[in-house]
Amino acid sequence: MYRVCFVCTGNICRSPMAESVFRAHVSEAGLDGQVEVDSAGTGGWHEGDGADPRTVSVLEGAGYAQDHRARQFRPSWFARLDLVIALDAGHLRDLRALAPTPEDAAKVRLLRSYDPAADHASADVPDPYYGSLDGFEECLELVEAASPGLLDAVREAMKEHTA
Repeated sequence: MYRVCFVCTGNICRSPMAESVFRAHVSEAGLDGQVEVDSAGTGGWHEGDGADPRTVSVLEGAGYAQDHRARQFRPSWFARLDLVIALDAGHLRDLRALAPTPEDAAKVRLLRSYDPAADHASADVPDPYYGSLDGFEECLELVEAASPGLLDAVREAMKEHTA
């Protein structure tokens, strides 16, 4: 089983959106049962809460299923994860600092690094929480743009892992 965890700040907007979108890509690729997808936040403020209603609305409007409860990322999870996907540079920095080993820190990647069209100087997925619904729709577009590249990378890693 290959395990991917998406991480943002509170685990109610960006990371649950990325989790839902990527899980759909995994399913469409026929990799259910081979790739496990989940999400978490760098902080625990929203632990146990569902996704932000605007996240739910945008996901459902685009045809994505979601059933989410927020949780905080724990350093001990690195041992069972293959890839930890940060939604912005702050999360990337925080997650690498939490990593118990250099090998664990190397598992942390920025989501938009998988989008070939992304401007890597500003490769963050902006936090839509304090804005309008437009920010959530933009977040979905950015997540969708990076998901095919991420799926390709996961497939490649799975091949290397079984070779």
